[in-house]
Amino acid sequence: MADVMALTKKQFKLSGLGTPIVLLAVLAMMVLPMPPLFLDLMFTFNITLALVVVLVTVYTKRPVEFAAFPTILLVTTLLRLSLNVASTRVVLLEGHQGPSAAGHVIESFGSVVVGGNYAVGLVVFAILILINFVVVTKGAGRISEVSARFTLDAMPGKQMSIDADLNAGLLTQEAASARREEIAMEADFYGAMDGASKFVRGDAVAGVMILFINILGGVAIGMGQHDLDFSTAIRFYALLTIGDGLVAQIPSLLLSTAAAIMVTRQNVDHDIGEQVIGQMLSDPRALYISALIMGMLGIIPGMPHVAFLGLGSVVAVGGYFINKSKQDKIDDAELVAKKAEPAPKDTSNELKELSWDDVEPVDPIGLEVGYRLIPMVDKAQDGKLMSRIKGVRKKLSQELGFLISTVHIRDNLELSPNGYRISLMGVPTSEAEVYPDRELAINPGQVFGRLEGIATKDPAFGLEAFWISPDQKEQAQTLGYTVVDASTVVATHLSQLLQDHAASLLGHEEAEQILKRLAVSAPKLAEELVPGALPLSILVKILQNLLSEHIPVRDIRTIAETLAEYAPRSQDPDALTSQVRVALGRMIVQTVSPGVEEMPVITIEPSLEQILQKSIQVSGAEGGIEPMLAEKLQQSLKDVAQKQEMEGQPAVLLVNPALRLLMARFSRYAAPNMHVLSYHEIPDNKQIRIVATVGQ
Repeated sequence: MADVMALTKKQFKLSGLGTPIVLLAVLAMMVLPMPPLFLDLMFTFNITLALVVVLVTVYTKRPVEFAAFPTILLVTTLLRLSLNVASTRVVLLEGHQGPSAAGHVIESFGSVVVGGNYAVGLVVFAILILINFVVVTKGAGRISEVSARFTLDAMPGKQMSIDADLNAGLLTQEAASARREEIAMEADFYGAMDGASKFVRGDAVAGVMILFINILGGVAIGMGQHDLDFSTAIRFYALLTIGDGLVAQIPSLLLSTAAAIMVTRQNVDHDIGEQVIGQMLSDPRALYISALIMGMLGIIPGMPHVAFLGLGSVVAVGGYFINKSKQDKIDDAELVAKKAEPAPKDTSNELKELSWDDVEPVDPIGLEVGYRLIPMVDKAQDGKLMSRIKGVRKKLSQELGFLISTVHIRDNLELSPNGYRISLMGVPTSEAEVYPDRELAINPGQVFGRLEGIATKDPAFGLEAFWISPDQKEQAQTLGYTVVDASTVVATHLSQLLQDHAASLLGHEEAEQILKRLAVSAPKLAEELVPGALPLSILVKILQNLLSEHIPVRDIRTIAETLAEYAPRSQDPDALTSQVRVALGRMIVQTVSPGVEEMPVITIEPSLEQILQKSIQVSGAEGGIEPMLAEKLQQSLKDVAQKQEMEGQPAVLLVNPALRLLMARFSRYAAPNMHVLSYHEIPDNKQIRIVATVGQ
């Protein structure tokens, strides 16, 4: 055991030495003379490393999976430049001995690759420089710059999209954190690639300079110090220099190509081969037309018939097999669909006696979809809506404190093809349309341009939005829009409706389950509450009153203790609800105004309060407000609520406890987003600040 621990400590101490060793090796090659054998090994290693990097970029599915690429690009560039310095030293010192003076790798590239002709070598080297410097490096650098800029501009929109999915229950906190980290990594990667492309560009320039320095310096040294004639000196040093340049430029071109592949590929979960095959060879018509053109060129007199006709035949055969493969997949899908069709109904027993089984119960929550939306709810077709609806139910159940009923989904041919309808307790509540092949760009309030698409309104919140094609997503996020897919739109709409109608979803069965959960932790309290202090029907009414004002019933222990205390005095659900609200005051205030030391509130003028209290005394809790006064009060509440929303603050109306129920019911129509609290519901340690007063 001690030996294992000692070995682990030793590995830990050595794990951080890789980078310093590489830097020392680079520095040593620049300063110290290197033998030709070592140069052969390092040049071979440099070419191998470049090939490995290119293949890694080809098989990497998403750019951020190879986030170390900019650093590798820098290290390989420094390694290549240090090898150039080391080889230059050897060429200038030993070049008079002949083409083999700098090692076999340089000699091979100078003699075998270009046939020993330094004029041909200069032309080949110049072409490689042009390809690397003008075509690959320049294009990759421009794409890196644009990608970095657009990625940074799109970050706010992507963050808002994550927040929207998190609020809709489509993402867990861990998944949202992972997506935020991925977005940050993507921005860092493209920013680093923008800088790393400058290394490759500078390396190409350095290769040209080193070429001229080696040739001019070598000829001067050969003729001046080693008494070589000009033709011999130019032959020795030119071949060595060209071999050295080719050995350096080939891996440089490979790495430039790797950089270009990395920044031009799409950020999807496929490698290059899958993308090319899936996109270029998906339609056999392109292959058929290409084969026809090749065949027509092949029959023209004077053209190379074998090459054109042979290649055209190969392309035509490839198109045939692709078309056959697609047709086989369609046939298999139709066969599966036929197998999945329900068997024809047996009509022999149509005259049998009716029973209660023929009466279908009403679904608490129903979702009907048009026929074009069926793939969204079909798991066999990778429909995402089912899992997102499950996420919505889970999130709302955790927030509200009771289990949200199952959402029953069915198709309805009476709806428009892209339409859907949400029903609660069998009653249609809301309808909208979505486009499965498009994405919804929502204007959150501040955007920097207009999009081309189908103008609409966000069905959940009524915000201005556009249905756009998927390739416009990056542009929309850059302009500040929040972009979501069709499944997210339906799930968010459903989530908002369930929150607004939570009271109607809680019945006797749900209340019974809540009491069973309470009995596990506080059995005496649960037994004392129902049926000891209250019948179950009154408890259901109290819980519905809380949910109707967006107060969750998670803290059932506090609710039960309060009801057990005040139920012997009164059985009125509204009076008991008021007492429960006081007990839950800290949670209510925290929900309305989280993390704020001083809560802004709206109050009512004392004279108006007296009028409203008299109306309660005369007409009871429902209150009979004179029509003209009711109209003015409604408009005043609407104005102050809109003003608070424009300032980014919650609209909170603070009133006398006797008026709270009346004003809550009244403001539900005048200002649905207004929270009506009584003085007793404000905790002692909470500060308030009056920002507006509502008068006559």
